[in-house]
Amino acid sequence: MDRTKGFTLLEVVIVTAIIAMLSALAASSYRHYVFRARRTEARHMLMSIAHGEERWYATYNRYTDDLSKFGYATAAVSPHANYEVVLTVEGNDAQGYAVAALPANSQIGDSCGVMTLDSTGAKTPDRSDRAANANGHCW
Repeated sequence: MDRTKGFTLLEVVIVTAIIAMLSALAASSYRHYVFRARRTEARHMLMSIAHGEERWYATYNRYTDDLSKFGYATAAVSPHANYEVVLTVEGNDAQGYAVAALPANSQIGDSCGVMTLDSTGAKTPDRSDRAANANGHCW
């Protein structure tokens, strides 16, 4: 039997297994980078709303919970529908606010989870939360 041409079945199986492992690793890494890239939508919306709240406060000496004042619909959704934003005003005198970006659709699996920003500038999850920041800093 002359074996000068072709591959054996064992060689093909080994090469296929190696390719499968490498592609699984690449797909996982790609998914983490996609999550990180999509977080910019949440950060942008949170900062934009916070900026609007501070402008509103400078004029009326109180915060508002009406997202339409900042150009958003009542139920604000990020441009690619990866986050839903909820705004709440704190206290009876509206002297504080908290805005939260809740992951939606394909962003639900992100380790950062819900990202929040309040009137004091506090952001969650913060950089010390190792579990949430496992895939790069949330903020």
